[in-house]
Amino acid sequence: MEGFLPVAHAVGWSIASAPFVAWGIRSVNRRIRANPEQRMLLGVAAAFTFVLSALKLPSVTGSCSHPTGTGLGAILFGPAAMAPIGAVVLLFQALLLAHGGLTTLGANIFSMAVVGPFAAWGVFRLAQALKLPFALGIFLAASLADLLTYVTTSVQLALAFPDPVGGFTASFLKFAGIFAVAQVPLAISEGLLTVVIFNALARFNPQELRDMRVLGTPEAKA
Repeated sequence: MEGFLPVAHAVGWSIASAPFVAWGIRSVNRRIRANPEQRMLLGVAAAFTFVLSALKLPSVTGSCSHPTGTGLGAILFGPAAMAPIGAVVLLFQALLLAHGGLTTLGANIFSMAVVGPFAAWGVFRLAQALKLPFALGIFLAASLADLLTYVTTSVQLALAFPDPVGGFTASFLKFAGIFAVAQVPLAISEGLLTVVIFNALARFNPQELRDMRVLGTPEAKA
């Protein structure tokens, strides 16, 4: 939340997130120039992230538990695209919903819009390589992206507030344990919802998913 992190940590996470946001802006611009018809689908992914991540449950950790919604966009457009999308989502939430904050924006971008999307993309591609069922790959990607976002948040909080006795490890276990109570069922729910969304996309627009290398392989066009 706003003002929770020490200044050095807030600045450090902002610096760490900035290159990913810049890379993501370039990636999105390049994708849209090449495939302007994907603008609407990109907007759907952004809206999905905004709505899900706005459903927060207060926590005693100085943060809150909520779905992230980044798995959908990461699978469709790649992990880089979600950094600027996540940054905009988190900025609007900080300004309009008092969810997160400006001083913690960099840390929140890194956990939700960098680590989460890369986890989702990596898990989904691994599932494809292992030829797992499509729905299972989507579920694992979305749910693990959610969980790893909060593992990262736990690391950030533990670095900022190490336990006086047990240090970083004890603090990390404390934060992660508190988050897990709400985050595990939220991650499962997000995974199931993302499967429903992808099943709808696969039903009504399978060719576009093939062209994006999400469903099967691209078909040759005359």
